[in-house]
Amino acid sequence: MGDDLHAWCRHKGLYAHQLQTWRDAFCAMSEPSAKQNLGAMRELQGKHDQLERQLRRKDKALAEAAALLILQKKFQALWADEA
Repeated sequence: MGDDLHAWCRHKGLYAHQLQTWRDAFCAMSEPSAKQNLGAMRELQGKHDQLERQLRRKDKALAEAAALLILQKKFQALWADEA
């Protein structure tokens, strides 16, 4: 693999130690600390709770609007029968 790596590096104009340095830096960045994970999790949980509350509020409003529409149609039908 060493020869293949060096051939590839020569072809791309790079050095093998540059690849290793970039790889180490990338791996270090991709491992967030537990504190960052906990903060992100709390932020997502807060957003989730907010969206759940908003969904319940909108669901109640939709149910109320549907009930009012049904009552309006029944009321109109009642007056249509009497006229």
